Amino acid sequence: MALNFNPIASKSQKLPCFALPPKATLRSPKFSMISTIPSGSKEVGNLKKPFTPPKEVPVQITHSMPPHKIEIFKSLEGWAENNILTHLKPVEKCWQPADFLPDPNSDGFHEQVKELRERAKEIPDDYFVVLVGDMITEEALSTYQTMLNTLDGTRDETGASLTPWAIWTRAWTAEENRHGDLLNKYLYLSGRVDMRQIEKTIQYLIGSGMDPHTENSPYRGFIYTSFQERATFISHGNTGRLAKEYGDINLAQICGSIASDEKRHETAYTKIVEKLFEIDPDET
Repeated sequence: MALNFNPIASKSQKLPCFALPPKATLRSPKFSMISTIPSGSKEVGNLKKPFTPPKEVPVQITHSMPPHKIEIFKSLEGWAENNILTHLKPVEKCWQPADFLPDPNSDGFHEQVKELRERAKEIPDDYFVVLVGDMITEEALSTYQTMLNTLDGTRDETGASLTPWAIWTRAWTAEENRHGDLLNKYLYLSGRVDMRQIEKTIQYLIGSGMDPHTENSPYRGFIYTSFQERATFISHGNTGRLAKEYGDINLAQICGSIASDEKRHETAYTKIVEKLFEIDPDET
């Protein structure tokens, strides 16, 4: 059975689903992604304009951090280089999506795809609802990098800045990029979901953007990312354990490898927050 997903424009945050949906929804012909737009928001009067949000955007606060606080993050650059960049892995030591997927250069490629699809047939529909949610969350990576580069004092000012904060953001993005790639390719090969609807949802999601109310403040931004990485670690860990229960060891390894990255990233962001509590507890 291929699952159909209705694309919507939502202000998603990088927070995936944690629980499988009720059994009663399993045979529904369509599944919709959940909107994170506040229910109290007013409808936009003219929805015919292209790329306008489906709901009225609330007042957005920017640059709420006092300017002199930027110096705190400049003073932490040496600390970040020695304590945060160490949580990145060299590219040559990182896993890549191709490590978990059928090899298109192999004579046995078609047989490997067939085996993957046979294993996927044994997994319940509701599991794929959650896996698709995780994949869509990962595929909106450009939104999260954009958010990090709004933060005063830590943003990548040039696109190739050599500050530890900018290096972290780019390398973190590069590591995270593998997650969506891997899940997307797996789901495509599985034949269990409607990929075109999912692709439309991703386009809507990225086009809608995201305002997690960080107000350009790295204090708010790094607290947000600490929780965000914890959330994705839990979600990918759960899907990995369930895949193992359903007998798909390869899928369990896929989810487990992604969860391991998320845990490492959570550790880095949590360290930043702990340091901020140490040196500036009132603002933090």
